[in-house]
Amino acid sequence: MTSPAPSHLSPTRDALGVPLFKGHHEPSPGEIAIGVVIGRTSEFFDFFVYAIASVLVFPKLFFPFLDPLEGTLWSFAIFSLAFVARPVGSLVFMAIDRAYGRGTKLTIALFLLGGSTAAIAFLPSYEAAGTTSIWLLALFRLGQGFALGGTWDGLASLLALNAPEHRRGWYAMIPQLGAPFGLIVASALFAFMIAELPAADFLDWGWRYPFFVAFAINVVALFARLRIVVTAEFEHLFSTRDLQPVSVLGTIRTEWRTIVIGALAPLASFALFHMVTVFPLSWVFLYTREAPTRFLLIEAFSAVFGVAAVIASGRIADRIGRRRLLSGCAAGIAAFSGFAPQLLDAGTLGEVAFMVFGFILLGLSFGQSSGVVSSAFPTEHRYTGSAITSDLAWLLGAGFAPLAALWLSVNFGLIASGGYLLSGALITFAALWLNTELASRR
Repeated sequence: MTSPAPSHLSPTRDALGVPLFKGHHEPSPGEIAIGVVIGRTSEFFDFFVYAIASVLVFPKLFFPFLDPLEGTLWSFAIFSLAFVARPVGSLVFMAIDRAYGRGTKLTIALFLLGGSTAAIAFLPSYEAAGTTSIWLLALFRLGQGFALGGTWDGLASLLALNAPEHRRGWYAMIPQLGAPFGLIVASALFAFMIAELPAADFLDWGWRYPFFVAFAINVVALFARLRIVVTAEFEHLFSTRDLQPVSVLGTIRTEWRTIVIGALAPLASFALFHMVTVFPLSWVFLYTREAPTRFLLIEAFSAVFGVAAVIASGRIADRIGRRRLLSGCAAGIAAFSGFAPQLLDAGTLGEVAFMVFGFILLGLSFGQSSGVVSSAFPTEHRYTGSAITSDLAWLLGAGFAPLAALWLSVNFGLIASGGYLLSGALITFAALWLNTELASRR
């Protein structure tokens, strides 16, 4: 008869049935960082696959009865629906988290996200199904946004809390790397499909392939994240750090001021996010002779500078302070808004200059945009408050940016899109000034 294993080696199993052993493993910031980067990259890949298709595919496939500009504007209107649905998803999935646990919440959310994304790949065209195809596109876009509300796993907050105090800026930037990584992969994949396929084949079936890839990446990301968040060690770490879900309405009642300021503080970087990713692709595609393949490669190339800038933001924030960095970036974005959009009409060199400088500014500001949220909340509201704030920041700063920027540029010239960006920078200045707690921190 075998003797029982020592208590410090008691096995437990993760959601995949893989044995885990307690007692000898202390979760490190490096392990948390890996889970965060994988999760965020998968989410942003989904995001950019849909965004690129909104410009290159959906106007022709679902709005052939409109001219290209009107079709793109309607495509961007549907694009915005995900940002409206996301806070609702957070409300529902927080309740699931409290009732059934974080692993269950993540599993449902990521399968819903992947399922909604894959379902778009099967949509019939307007010519085949009429307005039903448009309603289905809107439904699945709402499904993507609703599911994104449930993908908040607290790992980014946990990473920031477990980081050494003198390196909090460095660890705060790690989750933000997912954005440029996701754009690089999505842009390169679409560029490859467009270059290798005849236009008719690309519009018929080639555009659907990236959506299948997005589903597969979601499955991989789910497994990677579950192996972290459902282990006994991380459950203990979440609970001891008070990263547990509480009532959303209760959090809003008690922390509404912090939520509002936290949602407005990164507005400049979130507005710039779409101004250098989705909007320029639509403008170049509609109003220049630049081949979409070439501009997608320009985006991927520029995103590499964004990766470097995100990494640099961590070093700079630890040296001069996060508030100074964000204020300086807001000033830089305000200056950028005054001249940069016009570069999109200045040929290939102008486009490259706009994208590279834009991504450098975006990386420096976006790299620290998540760091202004978690530390401002009391511990009992940190997990829920951070999720709500993130949802509202994306809704206010980015949700309608492509639609607004394209409409303004068409009606009032490219300088008007710069005015939209300037408004975001001014709001960021105001929010940083009002955030007295952040002002007292380095």
